[in-house]
Amino acid sequence: MPTKYREPTDAELEAEHRRYEELLRTQPLAIDVRYDGVGDTIIIEMNNGAALVIPRRLMQGLSDATPEQLRRGAIWGSGMYLEWEDIDAQFEVVELLAGVYGGRRWMSELARRAGSKTSPAKTAAARRNGAKGGRPRKASA
Repeated sequence: MPTKYREPTDAELEAEHRRYEELLRTQPLAIDVRYDGVGDTIIIEMNNGAALVIPRRLMQGLSDATPEQLRRGAIWGSGMYLEWEDIDAQFEVVELLAGVYGGRRWMSELARRAGSKTSPAKTAAARRNGAKGGRPRKASA
């Protein structure tokens, strides 16, 4: 049986309002978002004076957007969210600060691509490791 909706009391609403005000005072919030076409990055200015600069190719939904669409990024939720409405892309500022630029599949694909990169240093390390007998075997339980 569904639960019946109960109106919150004035005390509950006041407590929720105090929690929200405290969150706004203590959480890093976006105060400006803009697209830098020279670096092909999204720049997010924060309320604490810091700026977060993210290559747009890392952010889910922005890689195929036009520069004009990218310039229409907006802040909402008192600075907790970013949105590009015409390309249906939304991000939580806290998640971006934590390095989460999209959903689980998007982040898995970014990690897969990053792990498949080769470099002279990576090749040399693999050769040194191979000369030592390769990756150590897992200890049996």
